[in-house]
Amino acid sequence: PQTIHDFGGFPQALYDVRYPAPGSPSLAYETKRIIKKAQVGLDDQWGLDHGTWSVVKHLYPKADVPVIQMSIDYTKDARYHYELASELAPLRRKGILIIGSGNMVHNLGMIAWDKLDTDSYGFDWALEANEKMKKFILSDDHASLINYKAQGKAFDLAIPSPEHYLPLIYSLGLKENQEKITLFNDKAVAGSLTMTSLKID
Repeated sequence: PQTIHDFGGFPQALYDVRYPAPGSPSLAYETKRIIKKAQVGLDDQWGLDHGTWSVVKHLYPKADVPVIQMSIDYTKDARYHYELASELAPLRRKGILIIGSGNMVHNLGMIAWDKLDTDSYGFDWALEANEKMKKFILSDDHASLINYKAQGKAFDLAIPSPEHYLPLIYSLGLKENQEKITLFNDKAVAGSLTMTSLKID
């Protein structure tokens, strides 16, 4: 799959990145077969956009692990995505790594560009939303995260559009009851982003 640079206004080094990971048609077909809640289309031309390669290249820098990328229909609500995630569970149980790539707090329109190099700088609303999200995550309160539009102004600012938030919902939808969540990389960036990540095992 080609490396897609679907963004603008960032340093040239990002546009120079190539991540030549192989695809996996067999995994793509298996994924299509097990999903019943949505109609799945297969595309062997699109490639890997930055939502995939910007994360996976740090995990597998040699690009020697097959990767498929799933798109998200952000016209559907969070409950739909949470339920759809459960249909992917058989893949995870077979040992396939599923990554939900995004940012819990992601408001590019309010970035403090002059604070981009300041370590862990977040606006009050971004920090408030991030703390509430972490509390909900660690207490397995998935309902509050699914119902994110009812969580107040901080959440409204943190999630102006859902495409960066919904991968979290997929990750939580895949969590088994006995599994534990570990948070890491918990810091704010440029005021209106957080890089807080979680691992489920």
